[in-house]
Amino acid sequence: MTSFNLRHVKLRPGEEHREAVEIDLPPFEFGGQRYVPVPEQVEALLVVTRAMSGTVFGLRFTTRLHGPCVRCLGDAVLDVPIAVREYQANSPDDEELTTPYVEGDELDISGWARDAVALALPDKILCRPDCAGLCPVCGKDLNEEPHTHEEETADPRWDALEALRDRLG
Repeated sequence: MTSFNLRHVKLRPGEEHREAVEIDLPPFEFGGQRYVPVPEQVEALLVVTRAMSGTVFGLRFTTRLHGPCVRCLGDAVLDVPIAVREYQANSPDDEELTTPYVEGDELDISGWARDAVALALPDKILCRPDCAGLCPVCGKDLNEEPHTHEEETADPRWDALEALRDRLG
């Protein structure tokens, strides 16, 4: 877990502190699938800006996730650029003026980065935008073997009803 000790930063209102930090990113569970950040540690830029009423935190990095495509289950690689901000008021009267990532004098950078990546993920992670997926009949990968199947004949268990319909109709 990567954290940043805020006691090391002594800022007056209007000043900012910039620092390159290494962030540990854990694997993600998304849609029942596991996505692994490669590498597990990414370099990020942390910016701490002091305002009159509180502190603004900024975090910027890019990570690459590896995992399965939701359509064909092949390998998908996704670059996720992150640029997020959080605010912590000096004396918050409202819960919305605090960040859940500051605990005492520690800023939980790993937790913040994990949540930022999770919120930046697309609805469907695909190996490529035009992924055809798997054939619903035979299960073959339609990207490698595009094909169609002949129309299915009716289930023979319905023959008696069809005969009755033909006789009545």
